[in-house]
Amino acid sequence: MASLNVNRAEFVLSAASPGQFLHTALPAVVFAGKSNVGKSSVLNRLLNRRNFARVGASPGKTVHVNYFRIDDRLLFVDLPGYGYAKVSQSEKERWGRLMESFFAEKELMDLGVMIVDARHKPTADDITMAAWFKQSACRLVVVANKLDKLKKSEIEPNLALIRQTLELSEDVPLIPFSAEKGTGREELLAQIMTLL
Repeated sequence: MASLNVNRAEFVLSAASPGQFLHTALPAVVFAGKSNVGKSSVLNRLLNRRNFARVGASPGKTVHVNYFRIDDRLLFVDLPGYGYAKVSQSEKERWGRLMESFFAEKELMDLGVMIVDARHKPTADDITMAAWFKQSACRLVVVANKLDKLKKSEIEPNLALIRQTLELSEDVPLIPFSAEKGTGREELLAQIMTLL
């Protein structure tokens, strides 16, 4: 199996409505997470880039479905962050409609990568997102980011709480991750490589 050249990454499209969703033969890896969970940082770490996916000081920067082509072999799909309090109700509703349309088209994704905060119990929004992924029947990987902020003794109990709260079956990988230090990067790449 040839390795993936993550340095060959290019931005393709920002979809603001379902009519713009990309239908291609390339396998699609879909990234989702709460607004302040460090989703852009995880993407940047994965691609070894500093600022490939925009990292904003204020969360909730991704308001569209952003597509990136990686090595001409697969797509990374960055979904808008959810659960951020400072956006208007109409913006939240627009987001909800966009996501419902996206998840209704099962062929748009081959692997879901859901990013949660390793330090906290998953929120109601996280539980909803996990349920959407499960209903879509695509494979799911959960990434527990911000691992570097935990004491060693907190890691196992926190991971157990995440698995329990999201009702993840044993076959769903839960990867302890630190976008800061790179912990978990190889494990996540290995999951993504199974699509090729």
